[in-house]
Amino acid sequence: MKIYLTAVIKAKDEHRTEVLEVLQNMVKETRKEEACELYNLHKGIEDNNHFVFYEIWKSKEGLDQHNQQPYIQAFGALVDEKLQEKPQIYITSII
Repeated sequence: MKIYLTAVIKAKDEHRTEVLEVLQNMVKETRKEEACELYNLHKGIEDNNHFVFYEIWKSKEGLDQHNQQPYIQAFGALVDEKLQEKPQIYITSII
């Protein structure tokens, strides 16, 4: 079953550039993954510190494997210090 994931990320203003660089690297590397069907990063229009990922994965196993990758772990290291709050993650399926 395909997995549809939306993640909302809110960077602290003083760390926006660094967070964006990490997010853009995640896009570059994740798109190489076999289980990844779509991995798009959006930036807020009203707030430049807000980022949204929209992702489609071939399977839950593929998403689980993705979450173990070093570039995803590097993002995890930023969460407490450089984000306004923990990312909001919505994992869904089409109905």
